[in-house]
Formats: sequence, structure tokens, C-alpha cells
Amino acid sequence: MTSSCDMFVFGGTGDLALHKLLPALYHLHREGRLHPRMRILALARNTLDREGYLALAERRCRAQVARTDFTIETWRTFAERLDYFAMDVSQSADFGRLARHIGPAPDCGRVYYLATAPDLFEDIAAHLAIAGLATPQSRIVLEKPIGHSLDSARAINAAIGRVFDESQVFRIDHYLGKETVQNLMALRFANGLFEPIWRAGHIDHVQISVCETLGVENRGAYYDRSGAMRDMVQNHLLQLLCLVAMEAPVRFDAEAVRNEKVKILEALKPISGQDVRDKTVRGQYSAGKIGGHDVPAYYFEKNVDNDSDTETFVAVQAEIDNWRWAGVPFYLRTGKRLARKYSEIVIQFKPVPHRLFADGEANRLLIRLQPEERISLQLMAKSPGKGMNLEPVELDLNLATAFSQQRRWDAYERLLLDVIEGDSTLFMRRDEVEAAWRWVDPILEGWHEYYLSPRPYPAGSTGPEQAHALLELHGRAWHD
Repeated sequence: MTSSCDMFVFGGTGDLALHKLLPALYHLHREGRLHPRMRILALARNTLDREGYLALAERRCRAQVARTDFTIETWRTFAERLDYFAMDVSQSADFGRLARHIGPAPDCGRVYYLATAPDLFEDIAAHLAIAGLATPQSRIVLEKPIGHSLDSARAINAAIGRVFDESQVFRIDHYLGKETVQNLMALRFANGLFEPIWRAGHIDHVQISVCETLGVENRGAYYDRSGAMRDMVQNHLLQLLCLVAMEAPVRFDAEAVRNEKVKILEALKPISGQDVRDKTVRGQYSAGKIGGHDVPAYYFEKNVDNDSDTETFVAVQAEIDNWRWAGVPFYLRTGKRLARKYSEIVIQFKPVPHRLFADGEANRLLIRLQPEERISLQLMAKSPGKGMNLEPVELDLNLATAFSQQRRWDAYERLLLDVIEGDSTLFMRRDEVEAAWRWVDPILEGWHEYYLSPRPYPAGSTGPEQAHALLELHGRAWHD
């Protein structure tokens, strides 16, 4: 059981809180992971009373939690932890009301989870300090994106840093809570099989893809200001790249792991000027079909400008300028309204030095993050019968079946428990966020400087043709 603390969820009536955070906390409660004295206070502007909020929270939890996991008795005991407080986070006086409502800080400390728009982070931190709610025992959790550029990220980090010590700040990226992502570290650093070949001499290239069939849904206003580069590449994809490429940390703790990730971000070759034309592709989905249903073009989505040039697809050829990875391209790709939903990492090895058989293929390691979580290694084997006819076969680790007796944890369950326990290993440090923006900003500036408008691609396709040409130019192809 964890140590006791109280959790305050700003934006408590939003989708993140109701669809992810509360179901995750419900599961932790159900499994006895939360201290009996832990309380959860949701905060938002909606004028609800406690009973109204509990009814709303129960409906959403029922919809998100598996039927076999949701019981009235467990919900009743979980609901005893829950409370609701209506406030406007832009008003300093409301934080004074909050301080009077909750009383003196307990010895156990408090967790402030900011499930709000990033432009509210600075005000919330400052108002917590003014109201005397930011104590040395408290922690603050920030959802991505941290800013929309290097300058804005620095401003947010500086504002948070004036109130909270860096050890109290947890910048969350839910991809780092996925089981397969953590298994990537186990695969690399707990198995002597891969370490000698995990380098430029044996690896031809790496692909990291996060593909979605959904459009912008109800996030049109936010997404039209950010686009795929800020929404996905700057955080999720670069975090995955770091875990693939980082050196083994001297120990498995927060600072050692994050030190190695920062080194990778700082070693990324800048993409600027004319390189933006050659090594990046922007795309935007047009009308098409997904699952047999017609879907509109991006610029007809709700709360999106009709003349929007925001990208919904990005492909990038990145390179890491260090001893291990010199000359190995890392192809990053993400997009909305694509043919299939999946997230995966592909490690494509180089072919054998001497091709003895006519139909051999180079080995490939596939790390699938979603929809299923699995790791498979493609090897060449002789097919039955006369002659030496080779076919690729897979050594497959399906995590769902390998650990079938254990319930699969949602990423937010693991990350919330880490916050409660004060373990920041799977969270981003200030310099890590800023290093990522330092690499992304010149690409965004290059798109603007060279008027590189998004290339159209039909909804339900695999993205713009130019994204395929990015690999085909070098005799490679996306793992589709």
C-alpha cells in the first residue's frame, strides 16, 4: 500500500479526468493500492454539488471500466474518497476559498494534477503559492504539451519552478506508462542477446509509427493551434526514440534514466533550412472512408478553420550524431484518419554480410504498443520440402497471453501510482522538455519559411505519397 496523500484534480469535469484519471484511480482503489486516508478532490468551474459530480463520475467510470471490474460496492467505497469543489482557476480569490475549504495541509502532502489547458499552468501554480497551498510536501503533475515552442516551454517551466522544486514536478507522458514501452528497457538492458548488435554496425534503420483512425473529435479548437508536430512528435515520438537509442543508465533511478534521454535529444542532428524540405513531410487528411463510413476532410471538422493549413500527419527522417547511431536514420511517423490504428517500433537489422540463399530477408524486431502489446523477432527459416527455400517466421512474445493471469494495467494507473509514491523515473525533466522543443522549433520555422503547406491524403489511406518517397529514395519502405 502506498503512503497517504490527497489528490486535487484541476479540470475535474473534463474528458481526461473522467475518462482516464478517475477510472485509473478506481482500479488502484479496487486493488488496495491507495492509502485508506487518501482523498480525491475534483475542481472545475461547473456549478455541481457533490452528489451531482458523483453521479457524473459514476456514469463515466461505468463506461470506461470493464464490466467484470465495476461493482456497486467497490464504487460506493471509492466514492467515499471523492469530493467536488466549484472554482475558477483564473481567480486568485477562489484559491483562498479552496484553502479554507480543505483546511491545514496534512503531513502526508498533496498532489495537484493539472488536467487543464497548458495556458493555465502558470496561473494555477502562482495562485497555489499565494494561497499557501504549495508546501514542500506537495507535488504538481503537468499534462503535455508543455508549451507550443521552446520559449513558451521555458516560460511555463520557469513559472512552475518559482513555486515548486524540480523534484516536486511530474511532467506526464502517458506513453511512458505503457507496459510495452517499459518492456523495451527490459529487452535492451536485461538481455545480453541484443546489446552487442544494438548499434549502427548491425541496424539499418529504425521506424517509430503512431497511427490513428480517429480525427480530431472534440479537440478541434486545440488541435488546429497545435498540429501533429506539437501534439505527437515533440513528446510521444521523441520519448520513444530516446528509449530506443539511449545508453544504459548507471542505475535504474529517475535521474540516471533521464540523464541518458537528454543526451539523445541533444545529439539529434538539427533539421533546418533546406533540410526541412528533404527530411520532413506534412500532411492533412481530405474526405474519405474509414470502416466503410464517409468521413469529412479536416477543414470541415468541428471548431477547425475552413482554410486551415494545420498538419494532421508528419513524417520525419531523424539522425542521432553519436558513436552508437551515426549513419542510422530514425523514421518518425504519426497521423490521423489513417487506414489502421497502431503504434509500433521497428528495428530493421542489416542483411547478412554474404547472401548465401536467394530468398533471404534481413531480420526485423517489431515492438507493438497498441492495439495489442507484443514483441516479435522475424528470423529466416527453411520451409518444409525439397531445396533451401526460406520464409520469415516470428519468435513472438504476446504480453497479453504471456501474463494472462494478471490484469493489464492502464498507463495512467502506473503513472498515478508513481506520482503518489514520488517516483519520477517515467516522467520528463525540465531540460528534457526544452531539448525536445529545441529540435522541433527549427522544423516548424522551416515549414513557415518555405511555405510548405500540408500534402493532402485521403482519410483511410496510409498518408501522403511523399511520406513513402522519404524511405523509397533510400530503398526502404514503411512497415505497413
